[in-house]
Amino acid sequence: MLFLYLKALHVIFIVTWFAGLFYIIRIFIYQVEANAKDEPGRSILIAEYKRNGRRLWFGITWPSAVITLILGILLVWEMPYFLQQPYMHVKLGMVFLLYVYHFVCHTIYRQLQADTYKYSSQQLRVWNEVATLFLVGIVFIIILKSTLSMLWGFVGLVIFTLVLLLAIRIYKKIREKDET
Repeated sequence: MLFLYLKALHVIFIVTWFAGLFYIIRIFIYQVEANAKDEPGRSILIAEYKRNGRRLWFGITWPSAVITLILGILLVWEMPYFLQQPYMHVKLGMVFLLYVYHFVCHTIYRQLQADTYKYSSQQLRVWNEVATLFLVGIVFIIILKSTLSMLWGFVGLVIFTLVLLLAIRIYKKIREKDET
């Protein structure tokens, strides 16, 4: 029974972690776009995005990432045979990359808090979709649990990635058309 409670909590904190990852990049995008505005709007908006970003990042996203990791370790502790399953190695590899993504987001967060703008809003929009790819990949791997299914899942993930990139490009053209 303990395993099921741990699993439920693990899923809950995964959801809140991803919510934070998805939304923090939106805040980054808005802050970058606000930086191009005239004063006094620029200063007001940037201060608000920094405040909201700080609350989200340290109040939801970081705690959720840490609790997700702790619960994941406890789940493996309770059911160590998971580590003998090939799908689990793929899943853990993707989770490792997700934490790398999280740390890169933290670097971007720190840069924006220091008013260092290295990325365009378009680049951040593409970066935002990386979390979507991790979410889709991890969910399919953990649900399907077979090598052949993982192969088909990978093919689907590649197609999904291409569709997302196409959607970003179309959205950019629509925004540019609306601005003119």
